[in-house]
Amino acid sequence: MSWTHATLLALGSVLLALSLSHQADGAAVPGDTAISKATNPSGIQMKVFLPSADAANFFKRRNRRDTKSQDEIDAEQKQVLAADERKREYHEEQRNKFESYAEEEGDEQDERSRESTEQWREFHYDGMHPSYEYNRQAI
Repeated sequence: MSWTHATLLALGSVLLALSLSHQADGAAVPGDTAISKATNPSGIQMKVFLPSADAANFFKRRNRRDTKSQDEIDAEQKQVLAADERKREYHEEQRNKFESYAEEEGDEQDERSRESTEQWREFHYDGMHPSYEYNRQAI
């Protein structure tokens, strides 16, 4: 029970301190200057929103079935070619990474098998015959 009283007392004191604080007015709704800026389109809002005449004609300019201008076709083709080039470079980079990884892995495997073969030969060498390289019969 004492924890709930302490918690309520702490919350009440924080609420009282915030309400009496002079900085609490900063969270209020801004004055007339901010409202007049919002209702009067200027600056950034003029760049974002079109005038009503242009907005009405925006979709009427070109129908879905109209042919595209050569500039639009060229721009789309450039975008497609750039995307294809990026895709090709990415796949080439991935292939090069995999090839280098596979080559390193193969080299490590060859080294491990060579070491195990050398160990086997050293373990099984009886000292009576020369090593395998010198004991081959000429074909």
